[in-house]
Amino acid sequence: MNKHFIKIKLGELTEIIAGGDKPKIFSENKTSINIFPVFANAEGNNGLLGYTNLPRIIEPAVTISARGSKVGFAALRKQPFFPIVRLLTLIPKKDKLDVDYLFYNLKLNRQNGTGSGQPQITIPEISEKIISVPPLLTQQKIASVLSSLDSKIELNNRINAELEAMAKTLYDYWFVQFDFPTPSPSGRARVGLPYKTSGGKMVWNEELKREIPEGWEIGTLLDIANYENGLPCQKFRPNGAGFLRVIKIREMNEGFSSNTELVRTDIPAKAIIENGDVLFSWSASLDVKIWTGGKGALNQHIFKITSNNYPKSFYFYQLLNYLQHFKMMAENRKTTMGHITQEHLKQSRIVIPPIQFTLDLEKIIAPLFSKKVINEIENQKLAELRDWLLPMLMNGQVKV
Repeated sequence: MNKHFIKIKLGELTEIIAGGDKPKIFSENKTSINIFPVFANAEGNNGLLGYTNLPRIIEPAVTISARGSKVGFAALRKQPFFPIVRLLTLIPKKDKLDVDYLFYNLKLNRQNGTGSGQPQITIPEISEKIISVPPLLTQQKIASVLSSLDSKIELNNRINAELEAMAKTLYDYWFVQFDFPTPSPSGRARVGLPYKTSGGKMVWNEELKREIPEGWEIGTLLDIANYENGLPCQKFRPNGAGFLRVIKIREMNEGFSSNTELVRTDIPAKAIIENGDVLFSWSASLDVKIWTGGKGALNQHIFKITSNNYPKSFYFYQLLNYLQHFKMMAENRKTTMGHITQEHLKQSRIVIPPIQFTLDLEKIIAPLFSKKVINEIENQKLAELRDWLLPMLMNGQVKV
């Protein structure tokens, strides 16, 4: 430990407040009156319960989940908020402790809960927790390095949310609302009026019980894409000649981790995944994502989706839109595990435009997809750098 760091009890550096009952004036959505977030746990914005008109905490603070599966998780709160039960709020004494430094310290040194039943953290326990702190100016410099990385990650996430919204809006405008721009008189560009709104001819389709543009067809999800299931990866354990990390449903949602399983590299090429591939988890949690976690091996229960004829944006959004129907099917079967088979894909019914329409839209959406993939890959590298620096900065091994 660096000689400039001192060990001190957290209770001497912070005011610790227990979460209270849900406020009397409360709404699940933000309104003109209820603008202050109400948090139920410390899982970032995922812990958001709703909004109230009067905050309980107005100073920058760190919250810690005091009970439950995420016990010990810390979140930084810079804006006024209202914490409720199962949440402890730590307000640092400004002349002794920087709030950002406190957050990163508690993120690195997660407080464990106690108790044989549901683990929990009490105020006396967190008050007695010993942390190592340098002088306030050094705390601020350390926190500045780490928070700048997190700020860039947050910015990329906001950009990606906008890119996603833009791409989905364009797709829906063309292939759900049927208001694709009509071709110019020369037929070389789509600069004309929106098709359906401007009176483009629509015909009734008895199978779908709705109108579709004249000349468009009805088909299935299998007509526009190939669905290749992953491998039973336990049969392909590494043999010492290199390895690939396995993409299971957990990795599909959270990325690779130290707990990710490994397989050897000579698996069939169809099961090897690269950035930009479209994945569909058809068992347990039904989800469709564009993979950005790096090269890996696809486990069974996930389809790799490709197409010989149609562009990625078309089959990705067709499946994404149909996903709600699949989820309803799983719910109607009264089971917690969704299970979509090739037969279900065959039974699906979708509207299929002339292929040139899908290629025209791909020219617009593909750059949005590419930028989103680049941002997600950058975020992974930034997170890796932050997590590598965090312990070394916190113990004085690296100076700012």
